[in-house]
Amino acid sequence: MRPNSLHSKSRKYQSGMTLLEVMVALFIFAITGTAIMKAASDHLTGVGQIEDITFATWVANNRLTQLHIDTTWPIKNNKKGEQEMAGRKWYWQQRVNKTNDDDMVQVEVSVGLDEQYQGTVTSVSTFIAKQT
Repeated sequence: MRPNSLHSKSRKYQSGMTLLEVMVALFIFAITGTAIMKAASDHLTGVGQIEDITFATWVANNRLTQLHIDTTWPIKNNKKGEQEMAGRKWYWQQRVNKTNDDDMVQVEVSVGLDEQYQGTVTSVSTFIAKQT
């Protein structure tokens, strides 16, 4: 037997990955890892936004409940205030819109985290009737 033919036969049965195959596998792993990290980051950002919306909605609902309990008529338009919740200061502003019925108004409460009311996190509205 020739030495070259013996050497070529052993090459046919060698197993393993070439450098190119390893690099392609690492590239696929890197792309997959990046996609997973982006999805996790987006999820955490979404959770923070949902938390803000939840707390802002509670602040707005608290204000609307206070308006339902209060017997003062007419309800003041563009009234502003603040409320502490979840260790943060929330700023609310109420807008009163007239309806066809003189004894009923629509009140919309907008809530945000900035005192100038530039960015509203949420807005909640309800109808309030004049109490007799």
